[in-house]
Amino acid sequence: MTMQGSDPDGGLGFIVEIIKRFRLVWLLFLDARVPLWTKFIMPLSWVYFIFPFDLIPDIIPVAGQMDDLGILLLAMTLFVKLCPSDIVQYYMDKLEYGDGADDIIDSTYKVLKDQD
Repeated sequence: MTMQGSDPDGGLGFIVEIIKRFRLVWLLFLDARVPLWTKFIMPLSWVYFIFPFDLIPDIIPVAGQMDDLGILLLAMTLFVKLCPSDIVQYYMDKLEYGDGADDIIDSTYKVLKDQD
């Protein structure tokens, strides 16, 4: 018996989206068309992640680790936003549709005659 409005993924939708975001960031990071200055965002966030001095010390349970995770997610979002939008869209399509994404033609259509 399933409840109405329940998540069909069993609560894993958020985790799947985070994994997809990590893959997008990795693909963008490896792409030569993304400017080098933009790529510096991710290594700097990792330096903060491993640096022993934080805004919230890691010895404080949960909160100490959450600020590291928050900085990492913020850096990922900033990195994707600063990358050229056409390259981001290309990799988002590739992640969504697989290797067949190159065969997709984005277009519009108009109905000329409505048949009864």
